[in-house]
Amino acid sequence: MLSADILLQVLWTSVANASYQAVLAVAFALVLKVMQVWNFTQPALMGVAFYCMYVLISGLGVPVLAAVLLTLIPVVAMAVGIERFAFQTLRDRQSETLSFFIFSLIFAEFVVFLLTLIFTTAPTFMLPNMMSPIHIVGGVVVSEWDLIAISLSALIILTLWLFMRFTRHGQYLIAVANNPDLAEVYGISKTRCYQITMAIAGAMVVGATYLAGTKLAFFPELPVHLMVFSVAATILGGIGNVFAAGIAAIFISVLQQGSVLVFEARWQPLIVFGILFAVILFFPKGVRWKARRLSRGPAPVPAPSKAA
Repeated sequence: MLSADILLQVLWTSVANASYQAVLAVAFALVLKVMQVWNFTQPALMGVAFYCMYVLISGLGVPVLAAVLLTLIPVVAMAVGIERFAFQTLRDRQSETLSFFIFSLIFAEFVVFLLTLIFTTAPTFMLPNMMSPIHIVGGVVVSEWDLIAISLSALIILTLWLFMRFTRHGQYLIAVANNPDLAEVYGISKTRCYQITMAIAGAMVVGATYLAGTKLAFFPELPVHLMVFSVAATILGGIGNVFAAGIAAIFISVLQQGSVLVFEARWQPLIVFGILFAVILFFPKGVRWKARRLSRGPAPVPAPSKAA
């Protein structure tokens, strides 16, 4: 029989490992909600974020905090550039949804492939020392990385929630997500909102990539695997429920990590793909939940015509 300590250890480890995955899922869901685009360029942003921090920290000896802040510049600029020069161009041409999908997927593969040519295809560690001090709390092994990852991820997601709920530009994003044409009638620029959305998503990717990079070795397939995880969490949480995607990410992680109690560890990735297949087959428009206040926030207040 499994002891309570083992179950608590699996639960704690699952939640800690799900922290950065929840951030990625929320960033993915945010772009989908506001821009109506499945942002499969996310692996490209992750790759650029990782190698920027890798060069700054391991190559140039830049302090970690400064490296993360400096990495925000190219990644956010890249995210906004994707919206400005790619997605907006496709919109202007009234391209089909498939065009967005094909572009974003090919762009991500191109950037990841280019990064592997510049650096290496072998697993790469962001920090010279990946070990994290551990503590025993009530029979559960708790590492300092666990505490940092959970705290930072919660802070990132909470900051986004406060921004969406209490700031003018956050309300603009909600208005554009609900009805972009009507929002423009009230003077809200959907173009600017799209760029702000991609900038926020890029910044969140940097935070999540830092956490993942200080825990795992980076290899070309990792960003793609994490994107698949984000897609599964977004659909399971209900398309349009931005923050529910984060909760779904934690649920999937607990289910995936807990599977080691029943199956061999090599079967874990199939859990994510199994959930993704199930929701696509049975919920092609996404899982619908009755309560969706978490992502909607209060009703948007019409902006004056000079706004945006």
